[in-house]
Amino acid sequence: MEQIIKAKKIEVFGNVKNPDGILKNRVFTTILRFDEEWKSGLTEICGKASIVIDFGKEMNGGIKIITGQGDKLGVPARVRFGESKSEVNAETGYKNATNDHSPRDFYIRLPELAHLDFGETGFRFVRLDFNEGSKLFIQDICCVNRILSKKSIYRYNGNDALIKKIFSVAKRTIDLCAANGYVVDGIKRDRLVWVGDMHPEMLALTTLYGRSAELENSLDFIRRITPKGSWVNGIFSSYSMWWIIIVADYYKAIGCAEFTKKQLGYVQTIIGQLNDCVKENGDMDYPYYFVDWQTSESDDKYAGVRAVNIMAAKKAIYLLNEFGEPTDNAQILLEKLKKQPIIVKDKKQVVALKYFAGETLTKNDKKLLTEGGAKGLSTFMSYYVLKTIASFDNEKAIGIMKEYYGAMIEKGATTFWEDFNIDWADNSCKIDELPENGQKDIHGDFGDYCYQGLRHSLCHGWSSGVIAFIKENC
Repeated sequence: MEQIIKAKKIEVFGNVKNPDGILKNRVFTTILRFDEEWKSGLTEICGKASIVIDFGKEMNGGIKIITGQGDKLGVPARVRFGESKSEVNAETGYKNATNDHSPRDFYIRLPELAHLDFGETGFRFVRLDFNEGSKLFIQDICCVNRILSKKSIYRYNGNDALIKKIFSVAKRTIDLCAANGYVVDGIKRDRLVWVGDMHPEMLALTTLYGRSAELENSLDFIRRITPKGSWVNGIFSSYSMWWIIIVADYYKAIGCAEFTKKQLGYVQTIIGQLNDCVKENGDMDYPYYFVDWQTSESDDKYAGVRAVNIMAAKKAIYLLNEFGEPTDNAQILLEKLKKQPIIVKDKKQVVALKYFAGETLTKNDKKLLTEGGAKGLSTFMSYYVLKTIASFDNEKAIGIMKEYYGAMIEKGATTFWEDFNIDWADNSCKIDELPENGQKDIHGDFGDYCYQGLRHSLCHGWSSGVIAFIKENC
């Protein structure tokens, strides 16, 4: 669904008359009037000027600019989008601000009596800069937001105000990421169908809506475009494992037999690829071992991939049995993988995967999971960690969820982020503020790996798995 959203706040610098004209409700089309009464209600750019607009929430799309009287050849302007106030004011390159995947910083010309759309990205803020000598009347600047609009089959109706807020923010996150017919991981950056990240997105969509055409489109698309002998998404073997897990769990939740039948041949293909990489003694021989970024430099990544591999083998056996297909190769794979134990040193995410693989948690595993509360969580793996903690202490799991997701909300989150380290909350500004008095920039000063600084996505679908946890445990 496409929404037209009015600005909530506006900040101006330089030669701008009647800036509040942009905030007033108007007809969203060009109006042919030049009389003084009409022009007096418009925002007028009359020289070097800047306008910073806050739409109040994360949006997916661009802006619509409607102009009045001006230059027929167009008034030059620079447009910058930002998920935070820091990003919208940043020069490209500053604190890793980028134009990756979808441009957030570019130049346009605004002719008079125009009705034009600009941008296709994730943002909350927009900044427009005008040169010396600019002369233009602006009738309106509004957001064109694309968001999934379906009737929900589940909504949290409990009495806990913070859980209600967490649910609402997580729902907006997945609704924005599934707005265009596929499930993309981020709406600013990584506007791609990443299957390795899609399991928590599947949990969120099926919890909220049941059957999901967006999810089916994504799984089908990846199956069709993956070259024979390649791993899903062309990077990590674990992404192919997750493809099987998603298909199986989606079928279990929805019972969509016709869709699932089309996937069974590729399930067998992936199982064959995995079998070729696991030796008779259970040793794995994969080109890469990846669970999530937080474990990518830890030895626990090997245990994590073993756990995901076991999950995939078990899910394949379940699916194939459901449709009367042979399970021999999947059984062989599972037997080989289980010849070696899953031993976790220090990563909560991998302890959780061990639990989801059906292994018994040790006393030390449980200590690792709960030590430090929300420390060590990642948004991608939060569902699995919280569910594992809930298996032996549900109240503690709910408390950690509230600590972790609540801290993002306190920092101004209206959608949940690609990653969040609870330590970032100390002495840092909110996303609708600029840092002052020695504060850290919550957006520009943190992040890690491929999402450092302002490149960090503040609307990432994988962080919405908490929706399923809320339904199942709250």
